[in-house]
Amino acid sequence: MVKRPVVGAHYGLKDWLAQRVTAVVMFAYTLVLLATLLVGPPLTQQSWHALMSGTGMRIVSFVFILSLCYHAWVGVRDIWMDYIKPAGLRLLMHILTLLALIGYAGWATQILWRL
Repeated sequence: MVKRPVVGAHYGLKDWLAQRVTAVVMFAYTLVLLATLLVGPPLTQQSWHALMSGTGMRIVSFVFILSLCYHAWVGVRDIWMDYIKPAGLRLLMHILTLLALIGYAGWATQILWRL
């Protein structure tokens, strides 16, 4: 019988799928934004403000921000689980990463909805 060491929480398929779904969401947003910028009027402060001030674009951008943060969380969490062996330090790094990502998401949302 082969004994394998238990590492992490074996998130497996759920996180693999989350990484792929969030990557597709971010890729689609990037394509839509690039297409909008390429076929739209020349990029000025007024045209950017007009583009980002619509409710639809704000919602899509908010979904992008959430996808980006969740994608980053899964990736960085896996790095911490793979390379930081002391449980206390790993927990601290998880907490700091979560707090940073929540702060980044809040800050980006505040900027987005302040336009």
